[in-house]
Amino acid sequence: MAQDPCSGCSKSGSCSDSDKRSCDQKLAQERIASNLAAIKHKILVMSGKGGVGKSSTAANLAVTLAQQGATVGLMDIDLHGPSIPTILGWEGQHPPVNEAGMVPLQRGNLKMMSIGFLLESQDDALIWRGPAKAGVIQQFIKDVQWGELDYLIVDCPPGTGDEPLTIAQMLGDGCGAVLVTTPQQVALVDVRKSVTFCRKLEMPVYGIIENMSGFVCPHCNKTTDIFKKGGGQKMAADMQVPFLGQIPMDPRMVEAGDDGKPMIESYPDSPTAKKLAEIAAELQMRCVNPSVGTDNLNE
Repeated sequence: MAQDPCSGCSKSGSCSDSDKRSCDQKLAQERIASNLAAIKHKILVMSGKGGVGKSSTAANLAVTLAQQGATVGLMDIDLHGPSIPTILGWEGQHPPVNEAGMVPLQRGNLKMMSIGFLLESQDDALIWRGPAKAGVIQQFIKDVQWGELDYLIVDCPPGTGDEPLTIAQMLGDGCGAVLVTTPQQVALVDVRKSVTFCRKLEMPVYGIIENMSGFVCPHCNKTTDIFKKGGGQKMAADMQVPFLGQIPMDPRMVEAGDDGKPMIESYPDSPTAKKLAEIAAELQMRCVNPSVGTDNLNE
């Protein structure tokens, strides 16, 4: 049952609008604190640049951790371009709602929430300013029944604007970030800004992932460096943050995302899936101790 905000209050029935707003705010803060206390590790997946494969990386990491036995939540706060419903094959699904709030959609050990699950049509456009976005993000923390989680992975939109700032401040202490880039300079310039963003918020960077690093032939699994490679690793060293690894480009990643079955499930023996599993293992270690082995990783 939802808590009655007036229960036990001496002003019940005679309080002012200001008193009611104060009580509502207090209850919201208590609910957020209670929900966050049940989550061991909170991870923002960010990038200063769009089109670097951030959502597919977030989804595959979440699925990998869940396959390894962890209880994982995947929260999609890319409100204007939610990709998680498509990548995980849940387009058109809607979360159940009961008196305690929204129930996240679930597959195995993975629980999911996205604005895409709340839209009438996938063609609907959200034309919202900052306060409306902050309100939805707060609902995703306060009103979604996440329960106990080993990891909450948050897929953020590109940049360092309203959504990443709101979620970082709401999640508070114990929250860290994984930054996704591609090797070329045009992406690296923007992702460096994300490192600065994290430092200004005193939020640890668990590591940089260099996505689309080399090309994997879907026939022979041989990797060829047809584009640049190593830019993300060099940036990590320059910015003195950990480097989690390089994920090669594989045409099957697009196929898997469109089919709603992530790469880690569709092609578990591919070089890309194996690299994702290695990165997930490294991420688990860094969640426990963000500073361990930093010097070695950046050499």
